Amino acid sequence: MSTTTVTKSPVGAPRTAPARPAPTAEGRIGLRANLRHIGALVRRNALQIKQDPESMFDAVMMPIIFILLFVYVFGGAISGKGNNDVYVNYVTPGLMAMMGMNIAMAVGVGINDDFKKGVMDRFRTMPIARSSVLIAKIVVEVGRMLIATAILLGMGFLLGLEIHTSFFHLLAAIGLSMVFGASLMWIFILLGLSLKTAQAVQGMAMLVLMPLQFGSSIFAPTSSMPGWLETFTDYNPLSNLADSARNLINGGPVAHSVWMTLGWALVITVVTAPLAVAKFRKKT
Repeated sequence: MSTTTVTKSPVGAPRTAPARPAPTAEGRIGLRANLRHIGALVRRNALQIKQDPESMFDAVMMPIIFILLFVYVFGGAISGKGNNDVYVNYVTPGLMAMMGMNIAMAVGVGINDDFKKGVMDRFRTMPIARSSVLIAKIVVEVGRMLIATAILLGMGFLLGLEIHTSFFHLLAAIGLSMVFGASLMWIFILLGLSLKTAQAVQGMAMLVLMPLQFGSSIFAPTSSMPGWLETFTDYNPLSNLADSARNLINGGPVAHSVWMTLGWALVITVVTAPLAVAKFRKKT
């Protein structure tokens, strides 16, 4: 029979509570773990698209409809009848900028819908960085944007698009569009987290999209616009992106418009990304 020896504490000695493990702070998740979480969430979002192919409808059909619509409806009026091939080289790089805006709008609607379904509440109970949920969403949407851009360029080549520079300039134009589109997604994620319904997100997004898209150099040269509107287009980030992509593909000065586009992308991301992550943490 074994005996247990109990050692009594000296009289007057303070009693110490058993040590408890310190809680792990959310912000202390390492970079490697964060990247692993992002990868797992990207895979989950990609599998969702595989299970619901209809969610790719906008990325597949939108570029086809837009380029056919603008080339055959506005091409003759802007470039002259029979010169649609000239307008194809003008409008296709501009539509690359437009693709980013429309895909970004879908991100905000999707985030809002995920909260309604309770998916995001489940993610917030997991020991993962809150930013990884949003970054994974952006990574998948950038992939959708790449598919939309590839379809747009494919249709452009069928309609007479020509590359007057080089293949590497074309890749640079695509990369610039992806960077700017990813920055816009933070704006629409913030809208999706701030507004109550998906319809409200879509309505607010259209109020932002319409003036930026049509008050730019995407569809027509700005020289024919009134002075006040031409001034607005000079500061419109979509004009800078459209001009950058257009000059990278057709040839022309690119330094100013490229740096302006990258500057806009940096400012938008730095301002809205922390706000979106903070809103994601606090949203009820």
